[in-house]
Amino acid sequence: MANSKYFLLPAGVPLALAPFLVLFELISYCFRALSLGIRLFANMMAGHSLVKISSEYVKSFEVEDKLMPSTWIVLRIDGRHFHQFSDKHEFKKPNDERALKLMNACAEAMFEEFPDLVFSYGVSDEYSFVFKKTTELYNRRSSKIVSMTVSFFTSVYVMKWKDFFPDKDLKSIPSFDARTVCYPSTKIVRDYLAWRQVDCHINNQYNTCFWKLIESGMTKSEAQNRLKGTQTQHKNEILFQLEVNHSDLPAIFRKGSCVFRGKVTE
Repeated sequence: MANSKYFLLPAGVPLALAPFLVLFELISYCFRALSLGIRLFANMMAGHSLVKISSEYVKSFEVEDKLMPSTWIVLRIDGRHFHQFSDKHEFKKPNDERALKLMNACAEAMFEEFPDLVFSYGVSDEYSFVFKKTTELYNRRSSKIVSMTVSFFTSVYVMKWKDFFPDKDLKSIPSFDARTVCYPSTKIVRDYLAWRQVDCHINNQYNTCFWKLIESGMTKSEAQNRLKGTQTQHKNEILFQLEVNHSDLPAIFRKGSCVFRGKVTE
């Protein structure tokens, strides 16, 4: 307090200069407070500005993956390493009805979760889902649609496992991959689904022959050689010889499964 009288006026200053020095000192202290405030504000905002600049810079590397508008989005989910998975869990060969019904249950759950689905077709460890043309699901971003749907499908598969295999525990984690394709017309979507069903028929006929030959006493290598180069009629003849009529097998084995909504306007 002893020096408080010299706060704006240093000691020994001539009286004539006192008014000017007081004014200069007052202005100096005001600007000092202003400059400190600006420095504090700059320090507070610098971090936020740097984060924003960095985030914009990093985002510039992301590739735009938005799917074409006004097209049917077909999402195909496939089991990953399901040959090993089915062997480990002792699925019936060539068809395990419980495993197929589990896949169908997962497809039904997909329709409950994603209202823009209109049709789906499944066979073995594969399911194709058709989204309506006008869907804006996840802003039609392919990566988002794939990641969210395949993770949901896999989660349902695990959760519903005991509903269909109460006598078996999961010995390994099931996994699926997925991809999206855009089709511009209903006809092309039908052609796609027809291709998948033809593939189902061909694979099921071959697998039925293969496993029936093994049941008859052949080794896997011998069965593969026996079926090499055979056409549909040849496989049917082999099955007849083994007292099997492929047409009498359950439709879920020969034709696959469909899950769809009752009414579609598009």
